[in-house]
Amino acid sequence: MYELDAFLTHAINSLAGNNAAIDFLIIWVSAIGVPLMVLAVAGQWWRQGDRDHTRHVLVATGLSFLLGLAVNQLILLLVHRIRPYDAGVSYLLIAPSADPSFPSDHATATFAIAAAFLMHGMRRLGVWFFAAALLVTVSRVYIGTHYVSDVLGGALTGIIAAIAVRAFYLEGTRFDRLITRIL
Repeated sequence: MYELDAFLTHAINSLAGNNAAIDFLIIWVSAIGVPLMVLAVAGQWWRQGDRDHTRHVLVATGLSFLLGLAVNQLILLLVHRIRPYDAGVSYLLIAPSADPSFPSDHATATFAIAAAFLMHGMRRLGVWFFAAALLVTVSRVYIGTHYVSDVLGGALTGIIAAIAVRAFYLEGTRFDRLITRIL
């Protein structure tokens, strides 16, 4: 299984270093993709339409994001996977990271956002966030900082977090009404 993971990682990363403009663009996507997605989510707070539902989805998205990253921290206590550039599998385009490779926080964060929107019925935005999540996660492999399985694991963590939040943070409850009426 590692051989397949290393092969796929190397295949994607081998595209790096061939075109400076593409490298710059993908490094940029990797660096600011998550913050831009968070800003896009936050900007929905004042969206017209079904305000209570939209705000419920936004709170659920934030909870999914935070839960996914918290679960990643627990996983990191148990799994200490070296980065692909340290294993000689990839060529690194950015500064090295001191954190273990698995799972990818970028993938967790972006897929938690996309999954939350999709699961709460905001499909049009969910599809756009899903496309952005794919772009960010592929960028992490392209720049050499993650294995393919790292981003798949991170995506799974984000999706599971969104499922858990969907199951436990219910729309229309007293707590939900309190939170969604802020501002």
